Amino acid sequence: MSKSQIVFNVEVRERTGTGGAREARNNGFVPGVLYGGGIDPVAISLKKNEVIKAIETGHFLSATATLIHKGERQLVIPQGIQMHPVTDQPMHVDLRRIKVDQIIKVEVPVHFTGMEASPGLKKGGTLNVVRHSVELNVPAGKIPEALEADISKLEVGDNVKISNITLPEGAEPVITDRDFTIATIAGRGGKAEAEDAAEDAAAEAAEVPATKVAAPKKD
Repeated sequence: MSKSQIVFNVEVRERTGTGGAREARNNGFVPGVLYGGGIDPVAISLKKNEVIKAIETGHFLSATATLIHKGERQLVIPQGIQMHPVTDQPMHVDLRRIKVDQIIKVEVPVHFTGMEASPGLKKGGTLNVVRHSVELNVPAGKIPEALEADISKLEVGDNVKISNITLPEGAEPVITDRDFTIATIAGRGGKAEAEDAAEDAAAEAAEVPATKVAAPKKD
C-alpha cells in the first residue's frame, strides 16, 4: 500500500467519552478524533482492518490519508495512535485535517543505497547510522516515503550529511542551523576498539603470574 492509497472509511460517533469508545471497539471500529482546519473536533469511528493495514505500511504517522464519510473526501494526516499494551491492537487514533499544499512537519525514514559498492565497507568499515529518520517541513502532497542516502562512493571516515540528500520540492529539514550528519563510514574504532582493548587486557592479566602475598606476622 502506497501513501496515496491509505483510505479510512469513517462514521461520526454520536456517543463520546469512555462509553462511546468502548462501544465502537466492540463493534469492530477504532475510536478517533478528527480536528484541525479551523473546524471543531469531531468524534469518529474508523474500521479496524483499515487502521491495521495503514499501520503495516510502516509510515502511518508520516503519510497523508484520505478520509471518506458519506461520499465526501477529506485529506488528513494521522497525528497519534494509542495501542493496547497487551494485545498491541489499535485503541484510538487522532487525525488532522490538512490541505494538499499545506506545509506540515513529518518524520521521514532514511534508506541507504549503494552499500554493496561502498569502498569503505569493502575495506572492513561499518555503517554508523546517526539518524534513522529526519524531520521535514514539507508540502502535504509531496511527503516522500523515504529519503535516500547514497553511500556507494564513501570511504572509511566519510559521511553523509543532509545536504547530500535530495529533498522534495518545497521541503526543508526542521533543523536549518547546521548541515547535520546522517551517517558515517567508521573503521575499527569506538566500541570495537574498546572491546578489543578489554580482551587484550584480560589476556595479558591471564599471562602474568599471580603475585605472592606474605602472610601477616604474628605479634
